[in-house]
Amino acid sequence: MSSIMDHSGLASGGVKGEPNDPKTSHANASVTEIAKLHASDDLKTLLKLIESYQTEPKTSKSNIIGPVEQDPEYKLIVSANNTVLKIDSEIYLIHKFIRDRYCKRFPELESLVPMAQDYINTVLILRNDLSKAKTSEELAQILNPASIMVVSVSAATTTGKELEENVVESVVEACQMAKDLLDVKAKILAYVESRMSLIAPNLSAIVGASIAAKLMGISGGLTGLSKMPACNIQVLGAQKASMSGFSSIAVNPHCGLVFQSEIVQQTVPDLKRKAAKLIAAKASLAARVDSNHSCASGSIGLQFREEILSKLTKLNEPPPVKQAKALPAPIDAPRKRRGGRRFRKMKARLGETELRKQANRMNFGEVEDDLVQEDLGFTLGNIGKSSQTGGIRMAQIDKKTEVKLSKSLQRKLAKDQVHGGRTTVRQQISGTASSVAFTPLEGLEIKNPNAMNEGSSGSAKDDKYFAATSGFLSVRPVVPK
Repeated sequence: MSSIMDHSGLASGGVKGEPNDPKTSHANASVTEIAKLHASDDLKTLLKLIESYQTEPKTSKSNIIGPVEQDPEYKLIVSANNTVLKIDSEIYLIHKFIRDRYCKRFPELESLVPMAQDYINTVLILRNDLSKAKTSEELAQILNPASIMVVSVSAATTTGKELEENVVESVVEACQMAKDLLDVKAKILAYVESRMSLIAPNLSAIVGASIAAKLMGISGGLTGLSKMPACNIQVLGAQKASMSGFSSIAVNPHCGLVFQSEIVQQTVPDLKRKAAKLIAAKASLAARVDSNHSCASGSIGLQFREEILSKLTKLNEPPPVKQAKALPAPIDAPRKRRGGRRFRKMKARLGETELRKQANRMNFGEVEDDLVQEDLGFTLGNIGKSSQTGGIRMAQIDKKTEVKLSKSLQRKLAKDQVHGGRTTVRQQISGTASSVAFTPLEGLEIKNPNAMNEGSSGSAKDDKYFAATSGFLSVRPVVPK
C-alpha cells in the first residue's frame, strides 16, 4: 500500500463528513451510514493478522533478501499505519455527527471542549442530564478543574433543550463507536512499535519506534523514506493549526513528527529547532541503512544518536571566558625627523608666546569681564590684570618668539616715518595730506611727499648707500699700480 492510496482513501472518507452530504444533513441518519470502517471486513482481517503475528516470537529480519517491502510482516505494518490514518478520519466524521446533534442540548460545549476525544467522552457522560457536570467523578478524569468549572457554569445557564430518546441513543451509539476505534488505534500502534525494532532498528534508535512507524506510514514505506531528503523528513506530519480566537505564541509552525521525538522534547526551547534539524539529517541516513539491511543490530543508529547528543551538549555549553589580551605593539615605522640648530630656532619662533599663555590663564574664583556682550564667555584671561602686589604684571616678551621684520620692510617703514606717513590704502592720498612734515632735526620742513614714489635712479642709489637702515657693504680695496 502506498501513501498515495492512503491519502486518496482519506480524502474520499472526508467527503462523507461534509455538510453538503445528504446523509449527514438528514436528522434521522444513523452513524453506521456515515462511519463504515468500524464494521468493515478489512479492519477485522487486519486485527486477526496482528494477533497472529503477536503470538509468534520476534525474529531478526537480517536474512531478508531484496527490499524490505517484500516481507509480509512489513506489508502488514504499512497497512496498519494506513489504517491508523483512516481511523483518525473516521473519528473526525463521528465527532462531527455527535456535534451536529448534541448542539441542540448544549451548544456551548463545542467551544469549551475543542478536542474531539475529550468532547466525545464528555458527551457520553453528560447525555441529557447536564447536572452531572458538577457531581460526576468520571469527568474529572477527562477535563482539568478549570474546564470542569466553566462547563458546569455554562450548563446551568445554557439555552439548549432536552433531546429525544432516539436522538440520545444515536449520540451514545456514536460515542461508543468512537471509543472502540480509539482502542483499536492504540492496539495497532502498540503492535507497530513492537515490530519497528526489527524492521527499522537504526531509525527507531534515533527517533523512537512510534515516531519511526508514523514516518514510514506517511512516506509510503521505508524505501520511500530513504529516498527523501532531510529537509522533507523534518516537516513530515506537520499540520497547520487553526487557532481562531486563541493565542498563537505556543504554536510551532513547520514542526512535524520529528519535533515530537524524545531528544527534541528534552532540549531547551532555544535549541529545539536545531535539534530537530540534526535528527532529521541522521534519520535520513538511518533509513537508507535500514532499507539495505546493512546493520540489523541498530549500532549505527545508536552511534548517530550519540553524535546528536554530543552536538547538543556542545551547543548548551556557555561561551568561553574572554581572555584579557595585551594590545599589540604599535606600527611605528621609522620616519625622517629634521633636527639641528636651524630647526630648533624655527620651532622656538613658532611656539606658544607669552601673550597667548596669559590669555589662556584664568584665576580661580574670579568673575571674568566679558570682552564683548554679543559673545559671552570670551575673555582675555590674565592679560592686563594686576597681580596680588598691586602692580601691573605685563606680559614678558621672549626674544625667540618675537616677530622679526625683513630689511626691506624696515626700509619701507623708515621712509614712511621720514616723509610723514602714508595712508593704509595704496596709491591713495587723503584730502588732509600735506607737503609739510615735522622732523626731529629741522622741525617744520616742506617736502614733496610724492618724491619717493617717482622712483628716480639717484634716489634709489641714495637709499641703498646712504639710508638710515643700510649697513656696511663689502668694499674691494684699491691696489695701486
